[in-house]
Amino acid sequence: MVDVVRTKRPALHKRTPAGGAPTAPRSADEARRADASEPRIDVAAVTELLLGTWAQARRQSREMITDEAFWQVPGQPVPEHRERVLGQLRRFVDAGASGRAYPVEYGGQNDNGGNLAAFEELVLADPSMQIKAGVQWGLFGSAIQQLGTKKHHDAWLADVRTLALPGAFAMTEMGHGSDVAAIGTTATYDPDTDEFVIHTPFRAATKEFLGNAALHGRAATVFAQLITGGVNYGVHCFFVPIRSDDGHDLPGITTEDDGVKGGLNGIDNGRISFDHVRIPRENLLNRYGDVDATGAYSSPIPSPGRRFFTMLGALVQGRVSLDGAATTGAALAEYIAITYANQRRQFDSGVGTEEVVLLDYGRHQRRLLPRLAQTYAQAFAHDQLLRRFDGVFGGERDTPDEREDLETLAAALKPLSTWNALDTIQECREACGGAGFMAENRLVGLHHDLDVYATFEGDNNILLQLVGKRLLSDFAKQFTGKDAAALARYAVGQTAERIFHGAGLRRLGQAVADFGSTARSVELGLRAEQQHELLAGRVEQMVTDVASALRPASSLPPAEAAALFNQHQSELIEAARAHGELLQWEAFAEGVAGIEDAGTRQVLTWLRDLFGLWLIEKHLAWYLIGGRLSSQRAASVTRYIDRLCARLRPHAQDLVDAFGFAPEHVRAPIASGAEQQRQDEARAYYAELAASGAAPVSEKSLKKKVTKP
Repeated sequence: MVDVVRTKRPALHKRTPAGGAPTAPRSADEARRADASEPRIDVAAVTELLLGTWAQARRQSREMITDEAFWQVPGQPVPEHRERVLGQLRRFVDAGASGRAYPVEYGGQNDNGGNLAAFEELVLADPSMQIKAGVQWGLFGSAIQQLGTKKHHDAWLADVRTLALPGAFAMTEMGHGSDVAAIGTTATYDPDTDEFVIHTPFRAATKEFLGNAALHGRAATVFAQLITGGVNYGVHCFFVPIRSDDGHDLPGITTEDDGVKGGLNGIDNGRISFDHVRIPRENLLNRYGDVDATGAYSSPIPSPGRRFFTMLGALVQGRVSLDGAATTGAALAEYIAITYANQRRQFDSGVGTEEVVLLDYGRHQRRLLPRLAQTYAQAFAHDQLLRRFDGVFGGERDTPDEREDLETLAAALKPLSTWNALDTIQECREACGGAGFMAENRLVGLHHDLDVYATFEGDNNILLQLVGKRLLSDFAKQFTGKDAAALARYAVGQTAERIFHGAGLRRLGQAVADFGSTARSVELGLRAEQQHELLAGRVEQMVTDVASALRPASSLPPAEAAALFNQHQSELIEAARAHGELLQWEAFAEGVAGIEDAGTRQVLTWLRDLFGLWLIEKHLAWYLIGGRLSSQRAASVTRYIDRLCARLRPHAQDLVDAFGFAPEHVRAPIASGAEQQRQDEARAYYAELAASGAAPVSEKSLKKKVTKP
């Protein structure tokens, strides 16, 4: 275990990171000419920005997990880890931290945004603990809350909140993951007994990967095809007891343990199958669909498709929370890697100087700083997503259109943040060398635990396909009611503007035409306005291209239409990904625009520019092929990124310190100040040795004397 000591933060220009080691010097040249006029960020103010709308909830959660009882123990055996995590959830209950989103009458606080904000911070303690909490209160409990009615809330919600009723969320099946509509489990109504019969008709219909299923769960919210009167009314959710109080499977229930996983081994994931298990009719969570005693089905939503998506949309909070948790995980990795890079020295400059700190190397800056900019962008975008989520689930803006927009936004951002977290953690691991591979420094374990985020709560590619379809739908709305002449004008590129309804895109005028003029500097040609035009123009053109390619599908037989869509599926997903990147850039830009402190605004403007240009650099081939950038200007993108990295290097420690992590949240020895102490000791040793006159002479110097004429 790492000993952690809180340190009082001195004035900004003499600040130290949380572990107590002095901030590494800027690059040698900058250190000599630094003066008070250089912009610096107000670290405390930036921390407030990053904590976002529910800063207080995040602080409360962070304060709770400073207790080492909540910390992950690297290498702990799976059975012990599982029991430790279960005990941690009981501590949540004792601390009043469970079920914050539940109604007050069941012990909650009716605080939807604060609930997710607090939950996302738990990744700093132990991701297994975080996800098990999410299973209990965010999936199992939320299914009861969002899909059930008052009788279900009265029966179970209070016990769910206090952990008196631990449960599993049984949606995913062996044979169907993201394709929930096609699951095989059936719930057939028997009017003679007023019961539903839950059944697993074949092995592939076994519920799979379920937290709490292998050991701790006593009940499950089971998604199954509702069949009554010989009619299948589609997927609905049922409350099904699965174990007795002494932990044994109930009759007709078979549970299996998934065993050791690639990460999150503190969660008892498992499988459940059902052999004609009978439950009362009242156990149907009937907010969106009901069956009366005679077997007659009714629903406030007559459209089967709309009803299905409404039920799944009620559970969107999982995707929202993973977007935030992945961002926090990436921020932790960057804090560790940049703090270490500001202290660890390796190689001299070749001219007899002292060894150089890692972050003074251009390549090291290139590896870490653009990803830091990306994490800042994600933090700003996530706060916007969380505000929209709270508006819908808190009732202030709960309309069908708002729910659809929320689902689209969550489906756009969750894939990017979870993929980015894995990329960032791995790059940070490599940037720390062998030390980054040690379990005690957390990067390897963090990567393992967050790996499943890319497929958890919806496979990332499937989610982006949903976003792409929404973009196509919004694109088509532009032409509703238009005559042939209007369509022809669009086809030749003469439309004045292109409008994407509700999906987050802005109106754009003419596309960027860049001819590499030398009359303007690189910076003037690649500032915010140009970045936005390039990023938004790419989305617009990609969606237009896919829509044009798919236009014949409406007149083709179904099989041929499906084949045409499949041919362009990858292009659609890439367009959706570009859309998500644009949303993140816009959120970052809006955040920067609201900053009053001049120094903070300047540094974060550089950071936003770094993020925008890094995105453009990733897709330079597209911009060049499409004539959006000249080769001359494309080359300048890379040069400008390098300049921004050098410009931001002196601010790197401030920027990661602004995440606001305490030593108890970091718990990585290489970021604790120990490395700085080792470096100081080594430098003092060599300095004392040189001053004593007893230092040995290098072989190279002797050879130079021999060969000198």
